[in-house]
Amino acid sequence: MIRYLVYLIFFIMVALTDNLALRSSAISIWHVILFLIVAAMCSLFYVYRFKREQRFFDLSYNLAWTSCYKQTLILSVAVALIRIGVSYLQLYQGAPASGLQMAYMQHSSNLLYWFVMLANGIVLPVLEEYLCSGFLFNYWFRNEKKAVAYFGILCSGLLYAVLTFQFVPIIFTANLLLGMIFAWSYLSTQTLWLPLYLVVLNGVLTVITITI
Repeated sequence: MIRYLVYLIFFIMVALTDNLALRSSAISIWHVILFLIVAAMCSLFYVYRFKREQRFFDLSYNLAWTSCYKQTLILSVAVALIRIGVSYLQLYQGAPASGLQMAYMQHSSNLLYWFVMLANGIVLPVLEEYLCSGFLFNYWFRNEKKAVAYFGILCSGLLYAVLTFQFVPIIFTANLLLGMIFAWSYLSTQTLWLPLYLVVLNGVLTVITITI
């Protein structure tokens, strides 16, 4: 429990440096450097701890990338459709914009676009998935019963939705569903490569759809 709280605090520190850069009247290179330093420290810590903890688990059921083409394709399409669906509701049905969209629109620039792509499209989603799938299932929901797995997937999805800090109902619901998809992909493959790929795909598509 204490270890997981430490991981959560590290993530919040990265999220705060990201928010500092986004909320400034004009993005500063010093804010970018601060984010990169904190994010690099957190990333190295997460990777080190996750690999260390994996030594205590049976890895014989891990699936390789080459054995999951069909599953990867289906989940990729599902993620893309959810993102397109959210964009459609915002563009044509009057769904509210997310906080990230509002921050970007206030002072959009080429530098800000690439910062958002890196920070909110890649780095934060990857760190979030370490928290919501990797460490979460390492510490809790380790029982192999189906009911425990289903409850773990729900909790993982809920945590993912909360840690995106986007509480507009339609966006929160979409993130909840996405988080559950990522958690299921982790449990079904017993490796983190598939959910990490999916969160990066989702993050990149999110940034593209909010900046066009």
